[in-house]
Amino acid sequence: MSADVRLSVREGVALLVLDNPPLHVWNAGMTRGLSRALDAVEADPEARVVVLTGDGDRAFCAGSDIAEFAGMRAPGEAVARKLRPQQELFARLAALPRPTVAALNGHTLGGGLEIAVCCDLVVAEEHIAIGSPEIKLGVFPGSGGTFRVARRIGAGRAKEMQLLGEPVTAATALEWGLVNRVVPRGGSRAAALELARTLLDRPPRAMALCKSVVDAAYDLTEDELIELSLRASDEAFTSAESAEGTAAFLARRAPAFRAFPGPVPSTSEKENQS
Repeated sequence: MSADVRLSVREGVALLVLDNPPLHVWNAGMTRGLSRALDAVEADPEARVVVLTGDGDRAFCAGSDIAEFAGMRAPGEAVARKLRPQQELFARLAALPRPTVAALNGHTLGGGLEIAVCCDLVVAEEHIAIGSPEIKLGVFPGSGGTFRVARRIGAGRAKEMQLLGEPVTAATALEWGLVNRVVPRGGSRAAALELARTLLDRPPRAMALCKSVVDAAYDLTEDELIELSLRASDEAFTSAESAEGTAAFLARRAPAFRAFPGPVPSTSEKENQS
């Protein structure tokens, strides 16, 4: 796959591992590596849930490779060479119609936090630091961290993190809603894989549709959201998944959702394709 991002698929779970030691700092190679990994995930119907983590135990991702900054001082150069490709890639991860889980195995800073909040669920180890220190370099989170963090924890707390540039603990991140679960040191990957196995037992089409409506919550008016929800609900109610779930409930048995095809494009993606 890539020396920077490793991909393995086993029993329905695609495990993506950031591998740019020692701290997995984000650079152009990481962008290319994750892009190729997502190509492979999207092409593989067996990859029904995605888990993203870092190699080792020091960092999930400690942010951007600062050494790249020196060559991007001309107006528009940082946007063209770094920020736009990252924005497009991170948006692609965020819109993936498969459930995604980030396992924060070590410090998660700058671009590391920006990519973590692209995932649907986030598991953090209790000892790690989580933050947006970019302001101390005279810049700010330029790859979606401003609005994605604000959507999770509110504008006030997002500004506290990004204007002060100081990290928060995993416990604070949990209290604020920045992460979903905190686990003991060394336990993030196992906890994320456990969540992934639970997600494998859920209906893939319904999850993709639900995710598309939740993700639109900050982008559309309430009337538009109602219509989007109704269209997605109509698709869900008329699906084979719904028939199986209802039959299983009435028969008091577990539904066999794993027998259904993998995730499908979200409602918004279908509209864009039509």
